[in-house]
Amino acid sequence: MSKSAATHERPRARPLSPHLQVYTLIPTMAMSIIHRITGAALYFGTLLVAAWLIAAAVSQDCFETVAWVYGSWIGQFVLFGYTWALVHHLIGGIRHLVWDTGAGFDKHLSTRVAVAMPFVSVALTVLIWIAGYMLRGA
Repeated sequence: MSKSAATHERPRARPLSPHLQVYTLIPTMAMSIIHRITGAALYFGTLLVAAWLIAAAVSQDCFETVAWVYGSWIGQFVLFGYTWALVHHLIGGIRHLVWDTGAGFDKHLSTRVAVAMPFVSVALTVLIWIAGYMLRGA
């Protein structure tokens, strides 16, 4: 086929940019997305820590109000979520630190680590909360 005939062939129909219809969600991709989401959530959760510290600096009444809100079931739920986001983001950061050394890039190993991350982060979060409640009662 001549060069001029090849230039008149019709190009394949492809999307203009990649999107979710092109990619299959795999565990490492999901953990990357969740790592970014938890990083953003930590910004908002840090406002809770700042509010607690500011309330402690302002007055006893202000601190007791914030402590009451954080002690409510919704406050405990939000703080549990903040703790999980912190732990999950930390584990993801450790995974990236290991990758920075050049280790852990094997496809099967990185997939196993990605699959284990949610379970490990939830387990560590529960252990942290159990330890917190045990210390609180002591």
